[in-house]
Amino acid sequence: MGRVTDSAVPRARRWDVLVAVVCFGVGSILYSGLPVSLPAVPFLPVAGFPSLVLLAVMCVGQVFRTTYPVPGLLVGLVAAVIDVALGLSLPVLLVLTDLLYCATLYGSRRTSRVIMVLTGTLVLTTAVVSMSFADDWRRGVLTILQVCPIPLIPVWWAVNVRTQREIAESERARADDVARIAELDRQAAVGAERSRMARDLHDVIAGQLSAIAIQTEALLSTVDDMPERARTVLKSVRHNSVASLTEMRAMIGLLRSDDTESMERTAPARLRDLDPLIDSARAAGLRVRVESTVDGELPAAVDLSAYRIVQEALTNAVKHAPGAAASVSVRGCEGTLVLEVVNELTGSSSGTGGGTGLATMAERAQAVGGTLVSAGRHDDRWLVRAELPVGEEKA
Repeated sequence: MGRVTDSAVPRARRWDVLVAVVCFGVGSILYSGLPVSLPAVPFLPVAGFPSLVLLAVMCVGQVFRTTYPVPGLLVGLVAAVIDVALGLSLPVLLVLTDLLYCATLYGSRRTSRVIMVLTGTLVLTTAVVSMSFADDWRRGVLTILQVCPIPLIPVWWAVNVRTQREIAESERARADDVARIAELDRQAAVGAERSRMARDLHDVIAGQLSAIAIQTEALLSTVDDMPERARTVLKSVRHNSVASLTEMRAMIGLLRSDDTESMERTAPARLRDLDPLIDSARAAGLRVRVESTVDGELPAAVDLSAYRIVQEALTNAVKHAPGAAASVSVRGCEGTLVLEVVNELTGSSSGTGGGTGLATMAERAQAVGGTLVSAGRHDDRWLVRAELPVGEEKA
């Protein structure tokens, strides 16, 4: 039957009811001849009760002009045939053209074609009969010009509107296909790059970390009279290499997987895991004091960023101020996680380096909506302070 989609039915039904009411009101006024004296207008006899009933029946068909256009047209045709016997009137003719237009536009493709064929046949038959039985060819042409446009114009108009809609839908579908192909190409390119990165990480970095872990373990097991300080350093090196290897393998697994929910596997470290990090810094010669008042759960992104900032700050302290005293403070303050890492500036401290550590820490803070400040203080100490919001988890 060619009905509209279910989601559009209520809106279309309200509009159709409004059109039917307006058509019946206008038709009733035309029938009654109230505005002007209309008895001499063609196709507009002064109608009685039967004509009003037929108009009402056709307007009932208009209520279904878009949701069930073919049944509505059939109801209108039956009423129009009866009206012809009474004397075809203009209101019935106007409503019939509207029903014909809607059936051609909103009906199925097959229905539209059938209406086009029937309309063409009717127009051609009317033309032949008019020219064959007219007393004068001019009268025949006049009859054709009066009768043929009545079914031809609404059908032609509906066919053009339908064609434009189909073209628009085809263009939208083509645009969706192009966008889908572009997205597939992008995903393929990303997948290829991730696979390449995973191979490089596995073949180079993971292999080197594994070699460091094996060599330090071998050294610890073969040398018995090693100084305690050296043994502590080697244990720290082995622990860090094994931990880094674990994270590296998780990252490689993520790069080789399309599961975005596995992101957590690449960052198992949290603030609760600070102890191994502090032990590693102490093993490297840094005198670290830790003060933490945060016990509850933190948003995963904030927790990870905080850990990485502390890790990078301690790494910089070990690199630029070896053997210096340092302090790590972690506390919560009005929905904000405050991190402070302070270390002494020794004679070998350079204050800034040529690496990307400070920029990386700032990026990590900004990624979760926080801020980071790193600068020297007046008491010959270097301060790294980060404020990270913990009110809600940042994506």
